Amino acid sequence: MRGLSIKFRNVIGATLIGALAVSGYAQSRGQTKIALNEDAMRARVRYLSSDLLEGRGTGARGGELAASYIAAQMEALGLKGAGANGSFFQPVSLVGVKADPNMKLVVSGRNGKETFKFADDYVAFTGAQTEDVEVDTDLVFVGYGINAPEQKWNDYKGDASDYRGKILVMMVNDPPATPAEPNLFGGKTLTYYGRWTYKFEEAARRGAEGVILLHTDESAGYPWSVVRTSNGSWRFDIARTPGEATPFLKMRSWVTNDTAQKIMKLAGYDLADMQTRAASRDFQPVKLNLKGKINLKSELKRVEAPNVVGILPGRDPKLRDEYVVYSAHWDHFGIGAPDKKGDTIYNGAVDNATGCAAILAIAEALSRLPPAQRPRRSSLFLFPTAEEQGLLGAEWYSRHPLVPVNKTAADVNLDSMNMLGITRDFNPLGAERSSLEAIVQAVARERGMRVSPDSRPEQGSFYRSDHFPFAKVGVPSISLKEGDDFVGRPRGWGKQQFDAYNTQHYHQPSDEFDPNWNYQGMIQETEIAMAIGRKISDMDQMPRFKPTDEFAKKK
Repeated sequence: MRGLSIKFRNVIGATLIGALAVSGYAQSRGQTKIALNEDAMRARVRYLSSDLLEGRGTGARGGELAASYIAAQMEALGLKGAGANGSFFQPVSLVGVKADPNMKLVVSGRNGKETFKFADDYVAFTGAQTEDVEVDTDLVFVGYGINAPEQKWNDYKGDASDYRGKILVMMVNDPPATPAEPNLFGGKTLTYYGRWTYKFEEAARRGAEGVILLHTDESAGYPWSVVRTSNGSWRFDIARTPGEATPFLKMRSWVTNDTAQKIMKLAGYDLADMQTRAASRDFQPVKLNLKGKINLKSELKRVEAPNVVGILPGRDPKLRDEYVVYSAHWDHFGIGAPDKKGDTIYNGAVDNATGCAAILAIAEALSRLPPAQRPRRSSLFLFPTAEEQGLLGAEWYSRHPLVPVNKTAADVNLDSMNMLGITRDFNPLGAERSSLEAIVQAVARERGMRVSPDSRPEQGSFYRSDHFPFAKVGVPSISLKEGDDFVGRPRGWGKQQFDAYNTQHYHQPSDEFDPNWNYQGMIQETEIAMAIGRKISDMDQMPRFKPTDEFAKKK
């Protein structure tokens, strides 16, 4: 605590003391039902989202404090560190860049040129992991930027030289379904092909120098303000090792709908017409006869921002070398651009101080059980770093697991908890892909609840949190979300609350601790996650993906 103010030390001390309290437990339906301590959960959320932690930025002082706090909590509970020499930390090698907000994107052609302003018209950052990158090359419109053989869809027709060294302009999301093909690219459900991560990855594989994604609020599922704040400060990548051949883009960027219209007009095209063209399998890439120029000047830093990982050993000698993972990312966006009130701290109270508090509550509850009543398999509590940067901490863990992937039974992920009240339903994103589906159905029946489908499938939520890297390496995974049927509320109330949060507070400084939150919904959701994890822990066989799922036979 050396160097911290007395006020700061008192806050930490009070939070630690309050967070260690735990309630008793009672028998219910053959499984020990544990009462979760609301005061402890509130104390953890309050501390993790306080201004003292400065938004828990990756590689920043506040992020280090958050990681240390979580590790101390697990150590106080008697958990074992999963890292080297019993450490609770798994260092993750990252490179961060912070773009100069004064840089301009210039697009020019026979009809003149347009100069675009950072943040207002576009955002961009480099994947080159260097401070100064010059891009000056041709623009090519590649529709949705997708190559999906199983869908008989390829936006990259023609010669490879048409894309190598170019800036590729593309739509976000998947191509829309049609009456003739209502299930094209999952119908309303966003596939991984629609995610910006895939589009950047595929363009890099094609040897492109840059990508310009054409943003609309409707297609992305969130307003431009989210794009602006998410990319207006530090952006991180997993550090490349010397000689590593992984392809990268010199420029990764998004532009507003107005900017997209100006670019297309400069090329002599209508944006709406180009969108219509892109929605067909017959689409042919369009050389826009434009040049894009930008000098990407950035601050650069290299950091070891840790995942925080603890283990509670299982009780069964035959199964304790297998693990159920409970995950929740600890990071947020740190200090960034001020909002209308001048607030520069992106506290990330809902996203994801609440998830961290919930996983700590599960760790606390399971660790307080008598040894004979603990889960058969071991429980691994993972708090990844840099989720907001593209799931980097979970991706790192999936590449460098601290326990074998083939001994990892499942991941139960919590990201942004229900602070609105009790529901009659819940949504386990991804459960339908594996034998986890039967488990979550059983948990629902025991509680007189319903399992609801994803009410916002167009947002691609399955691909947007830390369970996804586990799925990619073959570990059945879910991300648990509350349903929309709130007790004592009219139909549609939950959607109204979600829309208000998504448009006003998501990835904004206003995602702050609220003393008036209703913790009963968070407690309910946490208890469901724990019940699912305990059933997985106690079953004889590990869960498996369904044979037809895209992630089957990965591990």
